[in-house]
Amino acid sequence: MREKPNSLKSIIFTGLFAAIIYLGIFILRIPIPAMVGRPFIHFGNTLAALAVLFLGFRNGTLAGIIGLGSFDILNGYAATSWLTMLEVIIVASIIELLFRFFKYQDKQKQIAIIALAAGITKIFTSYCTSIIEALMIGTNFKTAIVASFLSLPATVINSISTAICVPILYFLIKRILLTSHFIN
Repeated sequence: MREKPNSLKSIIFTGLFAAIIYLGIFILRIPIPAMVGRPFIHFGNTLAALAVLFLGFRNGTLAGIIGLGSFDILNGYAATSWLTMLEVIIVASIIELLFRFFKYQDKQKQIAIIALAAGITKIFTSYCTSIIEALMIGTNFKTAIVASFLSLPATVINSISTAICVPILYFLIKRILLTSHFIN
């Protein structure tokens, strides 16, 4: 499905993925208590990873930024939405680098490795983001490091769900797109 980034089909799928990512967070979100921020369990990261795999780096990242970023802006996280958007770029970069390394072969093993790497990267980026958020509200650095570490459970759960759900959903969506002739 990796069409030319500016083709009408790519633009439509980018918008569709952005909307699905937004809805994937908005509809199913389970808050988790934390010392820093207001984390919650959701499927936005999983869907953003799928967007990069199907649409390519540029359009997939754009869909992730629009979906996750607009959720943050419209739901009380506007002050830190830029951090979410930066996380999308970093995770999408890892996904694209690995997919390119695998020569865009989408065998189950390669997609599983990509999904696992995306999840691990998200844990790292969320930890760094939590430190920045804590510093933004005036917490000292040592406290920010500890509090951010203690705020990771939601991210770890989201990352595990990404590692599990991306391979399952990737092949399911690919089969649907193949049978409906959206991709060759």
